[in-house]
Amino acid sequence: MIERYTLPEMGGIWTDEHRLSLWLKIEIAACEGWAKLGKIPNEAVEVIREKASFTWERVQALEEVTQHDVLAFLTNVAENVGDEAKYIHLGLTSSDVLDTALSLQLVEASDILLSKLEALETVLRRRALEHRDTIMMGRTHGIHAEPITFGLKLAVWYDEIRRQKKRLAFAREEIRVGKISGAVGTFANVDPQVEAHVCQALNLEPALISNQILQRDRHACYMTTLAGIASTLDKMATELRNLQRTDVHEVEEAFGKGQKGSSAMPHKKNPITPERICGMARVVRANAQVALENVALWHERDISHSSAERMILPDSTIALDYMLYKMTQLMDRLQVFPEQMKENIDKGFGLIFSQRVMLALVEKGVSRETAYALVQRNAMEAWNTREQFQSLIGRDPSVREYLDEEEIFALFDYKYHTKHVADIFQRLGLV
Repeated sequence: MIERYTLPEMGGIWTDEHRLSLWLKIEIAACEGWAKLGKIPNEAVEVIREKASFTWERVQALEEVTQHDVLAFLTNVAENVGDEAKYIHLGLTSSDVLDTALSLQLVEASDILLSKLEALETVLRRRALEHRDTIMMGRTHGIHAEPITFGLKLAVWYDEIRRQKKRLAFAREEIRVGKISGAVGTFANVDPQVEAHVCQALNLEPALISNQILQRDRHACYMTTLAGIASTLDKMATELRNLQRTDVHEVEEAFGKGQKGSSAMPHKKNPITPERICGMARVVRANAQVALENVALWHERDISHSSAERMILPDSTIALDYMLYKMTQLMDRLQVFPEQMKENIDKGFGLIFSQRVMLALVEKGVSRETAYALVQRNAMEAWNTREQFQSLIGRDPSVREYLDEEEIFALFDYKYHTKHVADIFQRLGLV
């Protein structure tokens, strides 16, 4: 059973209090790095570790005056530390703290998203195995094509989610970097060993090179990865919406006791969760575009990216966290109607076997062009007259010249289309 969604886990990463707590860890680690180089007395570092603290309310009040968040934070910390505060932020620029903390937040967010992807993968695996042999209509261009199984459809999603997990793990590593390199990245006022110490203490890798900031191609990679995952969920949700349509009705979102579908029409059971996921995917994709725009900044840095990131990064990680939760819940409880799937197959008058008949004629020596024309002629008649395709084929002298009744009967076997399903599941490791 999938538990009820709660925001605090992901939302807590993006609170002001948590952000500033990371700033404090970075500042203390920088002091430790300086102490290892003999630039700060060890006794001062001990005092800083013991006394360094802040309150969000005080920082807010100071920022009203300073109009600078990091300076307000440092002022509040200094108020609590005393004289030893003169060693805090030594040689650093604000972005050393801001960007390194942001990397920590994105790593934390990634770990939550990876766990959500893992949960969805587990549910998709179970449902795919459950419906491995549940035959249904395969559709291309919205039109009946050839039979598949519902398990195959779910296995496609399962494999895609596995790929998205790999991409997010890669994006996590791309963003798991810090920088303590000073105002323009030259280490003019801070030793590279301080950066190394800070990053090691926080389980980050030092950026090989930076200017005033970490380069925003990293963040764009991260955001486009989130957009890709959202698009996979959008794809799944769009398919589920289509399969729940009244005229298809092969699956249905679980409908809770007391739930209502429409204020006007009591009979309605709408695919509200898939529709919600589709809508939110648009937001995540749009935010990825903003991240791409943030890559190009003036010279060694401007702050045009900063205000945008304060919206798109929390919003996208929180939105995707919720989308993954809802999709997992949806798939876990999804109602599946195998009888309706079979009934929908039969609506096509047997036309789904047209390729099988054509290939059988080709095997008998008929040219592909002639075989195609023979089959298409009978297929169009089946559409127009609503007579079974098999009956029309069986009466066509041009076809019977090559295929006898027993051979024609054998061509109309659903198992022919699903004979390699087990092989596909084997390739996916779904055994």
